[in-house]
Amino acid sequence: MAKLAVVTGARSYIGSAAARSLAARGWEQRTLTNRRGAVGRGALEIPAWPLQFRDRGALGEALSGAQALVSTYWVRYPHFGVDFDLAVENSRILFEAAREAKVDRIVQVSVSNPREDSPLAYYAGKARVERILRELGGSFGIVRPTLVVGEEDILLNNIAWALRRFPLFGMPGSGSYRVQPITLEETGEIIADVVESAEDLTVDAAGPEVLSFEDLVRQVAAAIGRPARIVHLPPWLALAVAKVIGRLKGDVMLTRQEYEGLAAEALVSHEPARGKTAFSAWIREHGRSLGQSYQSEWERHFRDLDLASQRASGPSRK
Repeated sequence: MAKLAVVTGARSYIGSAAARSLAARGWEQRTLTNRRGAVGRGALEIPAWPLQFRDRGALGEALSGAQALVSTYWVRYPHFGVDFDLAVENSRILFEAAREAKVDRIVQVSVSNPREDSPLAYYAGKARVERILRELGGSFGIVRPTLVVGEEDILLNNIAWALRRFPLFGMPGSGSYRVQPITLEETGEIIADVVESAEDLTVDAAGPEVLSFEDLVRQVAAAIGRPARIVHLPPWLALAVAKVIGRLKGDVMLTRQEYEGLAAEALVSHEPARGKTAFSAWIREHGRSLGQSYQSEWERHFRDLDLASQRASGPSRK
């Protein structure tokens, strides 16, 4: 009998990578999502159920018969009445529904360096979700990606877009804070490895190369054939500029919490790298296609959502 996994957000970014990796290993799949269409070119056509946290019966039906749940559900920032506290509670509901449906294993996609005492609500909330899963009992895995890069990555694409269109690139602060990118496809493979493990695991998903954020921007510029005329700005001013660009595009380009996470080097792992592909090699191969147009998170993640469902649930994110 074929194994069955339920993946939240399999029509989105990391969820689609996890779904592709599981499909290659012979897993049948369903997805829980409020999205009508796929975000990226690589999303699989798999049966979809609505992600409705207030309908435990519907959740149980979607999870029935599954051996594994992969949860990529989260929110990037508060919106539609869904904040980080509600996202934590929604995650609890999803995990409890999975246990009630006798799902053998739950794998949560978290973030690198989460801490419940973090001043950043994004990271503190992710840590609370991890604790809930551990305390619930049963087989589990937690995957903590660092900076996930792919051809459809919004952050990387919009760095390239800005480099292509503006004479100067406004760098928040010194730019010396480090990141440790991992490719999207390797992230999917690590998630699939954890799904298929028999152990309770908490692992980082990080690539082999650690570099400063300024170096990352310079490598993107070289890959697209544009000069990197970087101007270091006070963080408040860089965030203000990003806010103006975001409003002009009907989007949120960069949040304060995202910058503060970068500046705190939260996207650097303290474990041996599981990814094999260095960012410098990946960007040389794939970078030229980046930044041809602005990639709006609003257009990609929210435009085709049922807003009533969104208020009740929040989108699959990360």
